[in-house]
Amino acid sequence: MSEDLISIKDASLWASEFLNKEVTPSNISYLVNYGKITKFGENGSTQVSRAELKEYYQKLSKKEELWKEKLGDDLNWKLSFESLKESETTKHVHRLHPYKGKFIPQLVEYFLDSHVDDFKKEVYFKKGDIVLDPFCGSGTTLVQANELGIHAIGVDVSIFNTLISNCKIKKYDFKLLERYISVITKGLDEFDKKNHTSAFEKELLEELAIYNKEFFPSPEYKAKVQKKLVDGKKYGKEKELEFLDKYNNLIKKHKIELLTSGEDNFINKWFIKHVINELEFVANEIEQVELPEIKEILKIILSRTMRSCRATTHSDLATLKEAVTTTYYCTKHFKICKPSFSILKWWRTYSKDAIKRLKQFDSVRTQTNQICLTGDSRSIDIIEKLNLVDSNFAKDVVTKKINGIFSSPPYVGVIDYHEQHAYAYDLFELERKESLEIGPLYKGQGKAAQQSYVEGIVKVLLNSKKYLIDNYDVFLVANDKYNLYQEIATKAGMKIVNQYKRPVLNRTEKDKNAYAEIIFHLKDKNGE
Repeated sequence: MSEDLISIKDASLWASEFLNKEVTPSNISYLVNYGKITKFGENGSTQVSRAELKEYYQKLSKKEELWKEKLGDDLNWKLSFESLKESETTKHVHRLHPYKGKFIPQLVEYFLDSHVDDFKKEVYFKKGDIVLDPFCGSGTTLVQANELGIHAIGVDVSIFNTLISNCKIKKYDFKLLERYISVITKGLDEFDKKNHTSAFEKELLEELAIYNKEFFPSPEYKAKVQKKLVDGKKYGKEKELEFLDKYNNLIKKHKIELLTSGEDNFINKWFIKHVINELEFVANEIEQVELPEIKEILKIILSRTMRSCRATTHSDLATLKEAVTTTYYCTKHFKICKPSFSILKWWRTYSKDAIKRLKQFDSVRTQTNQICLTGDSRSIDIIEKLNLVDSNFAKDVVTKKINGIFSSPPYVGVIDYHEQHAYAYDLFELERKESLEIGPLYKGQGKAAQQSYVEGIVKVLLNSKKYLIDNYDVFLVANDKYNLYQEIATKAGMKIVNQYKRPVLNRTEKDKNAYAEIIFHLKDKNGE
């Protein structure tokens, strides 16, 4: 057995050679920390089993075969981007703020980039072209267009989506931004010191550290759960109930007020009272900022902070189920966790992360134009709206016209795009226009919803065509569960000239079942 054990560093070298791609020591450490493989030795001299590592990777290598059995042989595995690390699929500003339903930047890059390979033999866009994303979302198309030297226009009915997108592609005075963050952070720290919540949370964390070390030692406990030697949910629930007495005693000792009273809105339901007080303090500080671009990026940082501080379990942050105001067994971290009682830690973390990501993007940006307009893509006058914010860019669009579209329309009855950021709409008092969403969750997936969806997408394409060159290329990323896109193309005066079925591996949802989406390539029905 001793000959089989190797260090983390040697394991990364072995795995890199075995898989023919880079595997870092941190990748191996992740497998150890989350109980995917067994840890041998103590910190500083941690070792892993080469045989166990090989078995783990061999199971992964069968994924393509298994997925094709479930989804069909026409699955294009090349577009899975399987070899990419998460840090690559969430590079620089792409993780500036969470957003459900966004595609990875490499997918956009693949079709916008002018490179040619054995699979994609045609070039659809080149430097200096203009691309349109009528369902801009969080701005992935805009950011990647900038990296590739392509101009881009986004449109979104959600004012908050527009805010995210434009914050990603704007240039900043980083010294000034850091100064504002420093002032707000200092003020928040002083605000916290005037109450007893900080002392309560400090004592609670100390108690949790002792308790978790005893009953949920890491990574040993995680490994036992992974190998089904322990029923994590049953054992976790028992220990959760045991710790509640300590928690309740601390609540009484420090006189902590958990829930607020008054108006029944999103913030009052999903945030602990002290967190609400902090959020209002920081939001008020941000409102005093005069420079629009600084004020907007500060709002995005606060919104990201706010999302992580909702009173729910860590595993339910993406899809809220019920408010949680006590300690609980966390199925994500395999230990007893707590809800957030303060935003200070996350505000500091996300402020630093935002600065880092904005600087990383600034180092690769090109001198091209990108803007996201707030409006309904079925009827928006792009030139009129664009002229209000960048008249020179508007003139270029009139003269050159737009070369094509790369976008991911909403899916039928899957996401309520306004509701996923309800916390930000409430805090910043933003106008909601969910009645204008196409295919929202609340309309369901029945025949009426499907037909309404078809009509909506068709109107968007017809309106967009007014701004496109004659020989345009349109790429729409969709999970066409109800086979609607042939009808959509026909009614929009287009034809589907190609489609690429790709496996979606990098999903953040709990459901990890085999799943695919299709990239439809459309052209004018009278074109070549």
